[in-house]
Amino acid sequence: MSSSLSVYLLDVAATRALVGSRDDQLLEVIRDKFGDDLARDDDYFSHEIEQGAPTAYEALRAVIHSGPFSENEDHAFQYGYAYQRLCSLTGSFLDNDCFTPHRGDWLSVVDQGLRDLGITAVSVESFSRNSDLPGLLPNPYTPGCGEWTPEHIAQALEQFEATKQAVDESGHAPPLEPEVVEAVMQCLSWVRHAGARSGFGVIGFRS
Repeated sequence: MSSSLSVYLLDVAATRALVGSRDDQLLEVIRDKFGDDLARDDDYFSHEIEQGAPTAYEALRAVIHSGPFSENEDHAFQYGYAYQRLCSLTGSFLDNDCFTPHRGDWLSVVDQGLRDLGITAVSVESFSRNSDLPGLLPNPYTPGCGEWTPEHIAQALEQFEATKQAVDESGHAPPLEPEVVEAVMQCLSWVRHAGARSGFGVIGFRS
């Protein structure tokens, strides 16, 4: 079975602040402008909704109002997807063709490629761990969620510049497989996009 990443360039702090914001105006905008998307999601998860899971809109409302959340852990996925929807509304979708689809331990392979280049501040595998979900949200098995804060971005840029300088001085680059190089370069393009905008970072979801 394959997985995919959805990666967004956004103001991380501003996006996280939407959780628990009680912004009913935002909810109405989402319902008015993206009602068809919500309906499609409800159709896709119709079996789970019949079993008591919240609808897409109900999950969004709970995320923005800090609850109430279903006590059934099997329903937590809806709140994860609701948070992803908020990220998609406030951010810009980043090209991720090196990761969608992917199988097995591909994310850890790319992380090793980043480490081989001296880049430890960011990790694509973090997008599957859910350690960066806003604290009040139930923790779903899927989607996974991780974030690269502006501080992570700045550090990653510094690490990459240091590696480039070392390669220029030595004339030798770490040996990486071509597909790993391509994926690492895609990660670095996300880092550069975020680094070019004050306060911006990256939030990614694995599903």
